[in-house]
Amino acid sequence: MGNKMSAQIGRNNVLFIVFDQMRADALTGALAQTVALPNLSELMEHAVVFEQHFSVTSPCGPARASLLTGQYAMNHRSVRNGTPLPQDKPNLALSLGQAGIQPLLYGYTDTSPDPRHFPPDDPVLTSYEQVMTGFVEVQEMRFDCNRAWEAYLNAQGYSLGSGSAVFRPIGDKLSSPAGYKAEHSDTAFLTDRVLEDLQTRDRGWFAHVTYIRPHPPFVAPAPYNSLLDPADMPAPLMREDQTDFHPFDDLARQYRRVRDMVVGFDDLQESPEITAMIRAIYMGLVAELDHHIGRIMTWLKDSGQYDETLILVTADHGEMLGDYGCWGKMHYHDAAFHVPLMIKVPHHVQSCHGTRITLPTESIDVSPTILDLLGIEIPDSMDGRPLSPFLTGETPSRWKDVTMSEMDFGDPVKPTLWQENLGLSSRECHLAVLRAGDRRLIHFGGGLDQLLIETTGPHEAMISMDQSKAKDERHRLTQALLSHRMYHAEGRFGKTMITSRGVARGSF
Repeated sequence: MGNKMSAQIGRNNVLFIVFDQMRADALTGALAQTVALPNLSELMEHAVVFEQHFSVTSPCGPARASLLTGQYAMNHRSVRNGTPLPQDKPNLALSLGQAGIQPLLYGYTDTSPDPRHFPPDDPVLTSYEQVMTGFVEVQEMRFDCNRAWEAYLNAQGYSLGSGSAVFRPIGDKLSSPAGYKAEHSDTAFLTDRVLEDLQTRDRGWFAHVTYIRPHPPFVAPAPYNSLLDPADMPAPLMREDQTDFHPFDDLARQYRRVRDMVVGFDDLQESPEITAMIRAIYMGLVAELDHHIGRIMTWLKDSGQYDETLILVTADHGEMLGDYGCWGKMHYHDAAFHVPLMIKVPHHVQSCHGTRITLPTESIDVSPTILDLLGIEIPDSMDGRPLSPFLTGETPSRWKDVTMSEMDFGDPVKPTLWQENLGLSSRECHLAVLRAGDRRLIHFGGGLDQLLIETTGPHEAMISMDQSKAKDERHRLTQALLSHRMYHAEGRFGKTMITSRGVARGSF
């Protein structure tokens, strides 16, 4: 499959865009219906859209480690923001470099460095926001230590401080605008730098562009701060009986409260009105992203490169955004993992324009897809499968019927709420979600009870484990989860054997 498509792509450009904390329904669901997104909508009309696409882990660092190594978190083990990723771990950038393609990075990968390769006092070991091995950092754009953008703001005459203070609204309302103008926002700044640099590049470039938005703090520059009416926002999902499914749930609500998603509103309390307001700001940030994606698409078209560019747009993970009273991405619900994915292939046959794929796909499939489309060998360590057949209207044989996401909610240095309240060690603070059709099995470490959830549309309902039918379903899905993990165990040397004739590599 890859040879057929890669022959069409050759050494054309690759634009690989990743949003941060973008829910799937912000582009293809109820939230997307609240605002015009002309540029992303047009791109979807020219692309293949994967509607059941899930990140395999969260939060940012682990999610990007999985996205770029093509591995489940159980294999790369960089499972928290701050957990090192082994420096010799195969990844997308290294594979590109070995094939003679320079992987340009405009933004960040949130990679925690391998301390074995640095002196103990090296400043690189003081931040998890480092660059994954193999990428060439063209434009620094980080969150906690965003030196370039903050210096740019200071040069424009702003005095907003540093760190989270930059995101404090100018005014006493949640919907007050950011202290910077729209043309000076983090999204605008990164887009400016991407366009300035790419126009100096020979064709055949590879650009990994990573936007911070719509990641919190939730604040937007005018006019995006008031672009949407909160009254038009779909209400968050809630359980009819308002009871928790699991001891994990209440601690998740405490871990991130609504006041943690904004700057300067320490006394903010939950209410339907507050949730609607933040959802409106969130979608305002999505609209801002749409505008700047449009700038890149316009440049590609004006320079004659649009039809010669492989374009992929996705996100690292989702955002609860008030669903079930939760915020952030540290949860087992679909909203924390369900993310958009669209792929536009160069010289794409029009019959596939706007195709919607409803079969399950995962973030670990993205890097193998890029390599396959470029005709580059996929490392055996990558757990994902290339999506290339879908891009020509075919369905791969024996396609996956389940997806799996994992999340660590412990901390070996500073115990988390879950460790303190549930009496768990950091190694026990782990959950895995297996999705099979409309069923979700959530398995917890530390001896915590499993959950069995049924989904109907966007809604989720717990299935009582006491029912005999539920016990059979639980057994079936637990078996499937165990088999899935066994099949996808670390595979770097899974096809390699040392024989009497030397090193041999098989394909069986």
